[in-house]
Amino acid sequence: MNDRLSNNWFMKWMEESLMPVLARIAQNVYLQSIRDAFSSFALPVILTGALFLIIANPPEGINWAPIHAWAKAVKPIAAQIMIPFQLTFGIMAMMVAFGTAYSLATRWDLDETMTGIISMLAFFITSFPATDVTKVTFGDVLNYLGGQGLFVAIIIGIITAIVVRFFNKSGLVIKMPEGVPPYVVRTFLALVPMFVMIVSAWIVEWIVWANFHITLPQLVLDLFKPLVAASNSYPAALAEIILMMLLWSLGIHGMNVVSSIAYPFWMAQLAANAEAAAKGLPLPGIVTEPFFHVFTHLGGSGTTWPLTIMFLLSASAQLRTIGRAELIPAIFNINEPLIFGAPIVLNPILIIPFILAPAAVVTINYFAFAVNLVPRPLIQLPFTVPVFISGFLSSGGHWQGALLQLVNLIVTAIIYYPFFKMYEAQLLKNEKEVKDQE
Repeated sequence: MNDRLSNNWFMKWMEESLMPVLARIAQNVYLQSIRDAFSSFALPVILTGALFLIIANPPEGINWAPIHAWAKAVKPIAAQIMIPFQLTFGIMAMMVAFGTAYSLATRWDLDETMTGIISMLAFFITSFPATDVTKVTFGDVLNYLGGQGLFVAIIIGIITAIVVRFFNKSGLVIKMPEGVPPYVVRTFLALVPMFVMIVSAWIVEWIVWANFHITLPQLVLDLFKPLVAASNSYPAALAEIILMMLLWSLGIHGMNVVSSIAYPFWMAQLAANAEAAAKGLPLPGIVTEPFFHVFTHLGGSGTTWPLTIMFLLSASAQLRTIGRAELIPAIFNINEPLIFGAPIVLNPILIIPFILAPAAVVTINYFAFAVNLVPRPLIQLPFTVPVFISGFLSSGGHWQGALLQLVNLIVTAIIYYPFFKMYEAQLLKNEKEVKDQE
């Protein structure tokens, strides 16, 4: 009785006190725009570059003649193969700067393309030393146009959209008379905010270079290093997954809320891994975007693939129906039919394994990557890539990635099973009572 009261009190507190706060975070226009910038603008660039990284770095650990032949064939031209990778990952932050401003402009009914271009140009200026640019080696700047410049790219994207909105609302723009072609009107409307942003970026970069002899992205990265390091820890990963599952338990998209804040840190670690792989160095990042989407959310948030199979084979007609409805979506790691159909949301029986199973998986993942039992995540993939294929590809074409997913599924099945049987028994009893009444 006390446990039931305690659970009711906790759920009530979550629903009435914590849920509104986190819902506001999830709906924050700036965080939504940052997330959109990564998923809509940076991801296609990353995926394209990752293909060339895989081609140039075959999984030589696999003792198979075609793999050895592949490695031998690409070795003489590895540097040339890596050019698309270096120039796609190398502009990741530029795409984020464009995408953040573009997404905000869309929400604020501004000229999305011009706002994105202004942001990208301003970020580009801050990434160069305030010196004779003809003597600057582009390769030295490329790192800060990519993963190491993400935080500045986000900041500039937000500031640019705010500046463009201010000038548009205040009317401090150059307006053309009627009859002028629309593309000319757009150009002149953007001139004033573009001038302000470019001059501001140039002045800030000059001040930073004069005082610290480093660029603005370098300075901000140095300031953020403690946070980036902390985000790569086991406590951070465990806290993130528990918060995700608690939010899902209340019907809030937990991944969206947590990733809105953590995504830049995950991507900074992933970019560091890609950079290290290109140089043949050990990969530093563990808690990356694929750490969750590829190796934790197997079948969807909550690692629910095993639960889908249990439902499909259940003696309960209700659970079998849900299992059939969820089977195809689960292949592509979509599990809303299960979360809301079972339901898991606000279900005191299923919430427990829904939190415990991913927490156990995160623990296994972190240990496996930390001691190098499994190659660390290297490539971000769309979350819809099926299990085993995603593990193999994200780990750079190593079978250990798929094996880790299999281990996680087995552990998850063991955790879910007793709670599933408990819930099944409850439903069977209800179904029998309904049948007896008929």
